[in-house]
Amino acid sequence: MPEVIAIIPARYESSRFPGKPLALIHGKPMFWHVMRRAGLCPQVGAVALATDDERIFSAARDFGLTALMTSPGHASGTDRVLEAARLLGAAPDSVIVNVQGDEPALNPEMLTELIQPFDDPHVHVTTLGHIISAKEAESADRVKIVRAADGRALYFSRAKVPFGRDNSPEYIGHIGLYGLRMHVLEKFSALGESPLEKLEKLEQLRLLEAGIPIHVALTRHKSHGVDRPEDLPTVTALMRGEHHI
Repeated sequence: MPEVIAIIPARYESSRFPGKPLALIHGKPMFWHVMRRAGLCPQVGAVALATDDERIFSAARDFGLTALMTSPGHASGTDRVLEAARLLGAAPDSVIVNVQGDEPALNPEMLTELIQPFDDPHVHVTTLGHIISAKEAESADRVKIVRAADGRALYFSRAKVPFGRDNSPEYIGHIGLYGLRMHVLEKFSALGESPLEKLEKLEQLRLLEAGIPIHVALTRHKSHGVDRPEDLPTVTALMRGEHHI
């Protein structure tokens, strides 16, 4: 298994929830919980926060965490993760795990499931999916995956795919965690936005259009992201009783 580095991109500006990484959950900022969870995965060798905001950077350093200041001009979190990986001197074959900064209840087992496929040297990109109901699949906010028998992603869409003409299909919902070998992360950034990516507003389609396969690992765990301030009470209750030190 190559070196594995988990990087959490954290911006202060957010149209739906400004200052989200600093929102307190059981007395600790959200980014602290995400970094702690990532560090509990035995396959992860290092965890770093990548931000463009001095307030987030200083708060992370106050907790003794690894934090990197990155450019405020990045178009996506993936570009921010790439800059951070370069600053850390990641080797070409290192596995860079892009961990969403709004997942304070992240189950470390999900990272293990994401990373394990890299035991195969032919795997260059991984992500996660889980089975969802037909009702959940109707939402354009729930990205769906069409997956081949060997685990390769055939397509990602906001549409309700695959279409069941005669039978009701099984729907796979996408969980936005990614593992990429460093040399593929470099290529991702160099490719630029692709036509299908522009159409669906899904950056992972850039890789598929370039002929770079994505391995989809299925998980039984669910994602509990914080998109808006009103999501905080739900996640706070979910994490109640845990040891927050």
